[in-house]
Amino acid sequence: MESDKTYAVQHTDEEWRERLTPAEFQVLREAGTEAPFRGEYTDTKTEGVYSCRACGAELFRSHTKFESHCGWPSFYAPLAGDTVEYIEDGSHGMRRVEVRCATCGSHLGHVFEGEGYDTPTDQRYCINSISLRLEPVTE
Repeated sequence: MESDKTYAVQHTDEEWRERLTPAEFQVLREAGTEAPFRGEYTDTKTEGVYSCRACGAELFRSHTKFESHCGWPSFYAPLAGDTVEYIEDGSHGMRRVEVRCATCGSHLGHVFEGEGYDTPTDQRYCINSISLRLEPVTE
């Protein structure tokens, strides 16, 4: 995974491999994709904050999560505009926009627009469960 950006949280590949499971490393650091309908957060409705599994940066809130039936957790907006970064992705013969954690550069998923979902932004942040960690809201 290449980027010219300097991130607030940086580690060598060897250090990332020590911190992450092989599956987490493959998705977060090598821009892989977990299998659809298998991730732990695909159907969860728990209230809370979704953070980057690699560095802990807060990325999404549960109130922006919606059911898109695409097989991965979907959100209509990140926590704030600067929590994620966008990279043009021309892999697999498609034009997509990759979403990465702005704190550590880890791959999260992709964002799609204009699909007709009834959301305030008409965007779908299609995010790998394995890229996230949910911190439930406690009352």
